[in-house]
Amino acid sequence: MKILTVDDERLVLDEFISLLKTVLPEAEITGFTQPEQALNFLSNQPVDVVFLDIKMGAMNGIALAKKCKDLCPNANIIFVTGYTQYAMDALRLHASGYLVKPVRESELREELEQLRHPLPQLDTLRVRIQTFGNFELFVDRKPLPIAVAKCKECLAYLVDRKGARVTTEELAAVLWEDAPYDRRIQNNVYQTLTRLMAALKQAGVADIIIKTRRDIAIDTTKVDCDYYRFLSGDVSQINTFHGEYMSNYSWAEFTLVALNQTKTR
Repeated sequence: MKILTVDDERLVLDEFISLLKTVLPEAEITGFTQPEQALNFLSNQPVDVVFLDIKMGAMNGIALAKKCKDLCPNANIIFVTGYTQYAMDALRLHASGYLVKPVRESELREELEQLRHPLPQLDTLRVRIQTFGNFELFVDRKPLPIAVAKCKECLAYLVDRKGARVTTEELAAVLWEDAPYDRRIQNNVYQTLTRLMAALKQAGVADIIIKTRRDIAIDTTKVDCDYYRFLSGDVSQINTFHGEYMSNYSWAEFTLVALNQTKTR
């Protein structure tokens, strides 16, 4: 699901985006404080749901909603406001919903369950990978818990390598840094890979990994990844990148530099 939200108060906007991420962790969420920025984004990237504040300085939410509907007729418009007197205006626009601040999680979920325009069918890919911010893996729209930190870091590194084959020696150098590649470290790598594959197999998605006796890689055709979409020129992912990439891993800084350079071109 692709979501656009607009509120001229940055703190309120950030709090609402945080609530949206709680309710819809798999959604692609883009937020703006300026209506013109939102319209420019929408002219290049259609979305499923648009959340709009009503009382804004440059352009009120009612006027903005009309322009949004012109650009994206099938978008579900939901107004988020501290005022109730605009409900009739919202009805005339055939808005999908109307939320009064402060928005409660239960109310947000209810509105999302009763959208005016049905959402398109979900992508057939079962696995979605988030790299912007902290690294996370979702299977069937739910976070997949990977209890062993090294297993999760191993998977993150494979994602970073974009399908390139990685040897056990390379994994050892990344996961155990300067430790000599002796029998103990070799055994650590072997156990890490075994546990990772077991976790993926239990979730029914072990096929995202291509593994031989000598090396291992991720099958990029079987995952939906924000990093890969960014590299392919997906406007929505370029706009959702805000200078954070796999923040939990120091080795990811090299890719972060490249991402920042790409976005500023």
